[in-house]
Amino acid sequence: MKKYLLFFCLVLFVAGFAAAQVRAGGTMFVATRNLDLKSGTGFFASNRGRLTYGERVTVIQVSGRFVEVRSAANVTGWTASANLSARQVVAGTSSTATANEVALAGKGFNQEVEQSYRNQNRTLNYTDVDRVETISVNMEQLRRFLEEGRLAMGDN
Repeated sequence: MKKYLLFFCLVLFVAGFAAAQVRAGGTMFVATRNLDLKSGTGFFASNRGRLTYGERVTVIQVSGRFVEVRSAANVTGWTASANLSARQVVAGTSSTATANEVALAGKGFNQEVEQSYRNQNRTLNYTDVDRVETISVNMEQLRRFLEEGRLAMGDN
């Protein structure tokens, strides 16, 4: 029982720490190569502007895992809080993380984990995975696919 209580307290502490870092009026920094600011939190919300790695933003409001921010160029829009860092970041080289890499790292997946998978099972074909990752579908194609398949359109 003590083990579960300790685990629960740890989860609350981490969640509280993460929430405390993103607050209205606070300063954050873009933690991905490119960050599209959206007009809302929905998947198909229109783009209002694009920020790059390391840019400073001011938090306007927080709604769940989404944050409305204003850039130094006075562009406002919504993004997932995982795309931001409370610590100042320095624009990097080609090793700078993409939004997908940040999301995977947040789930514990990184280059070292991938390498350990490669070493454990050498029969896995990562070439196909790399090829699939290069496929790009524009938003209109995706919207049409969802409509034709009568699938949910995601959050608004």
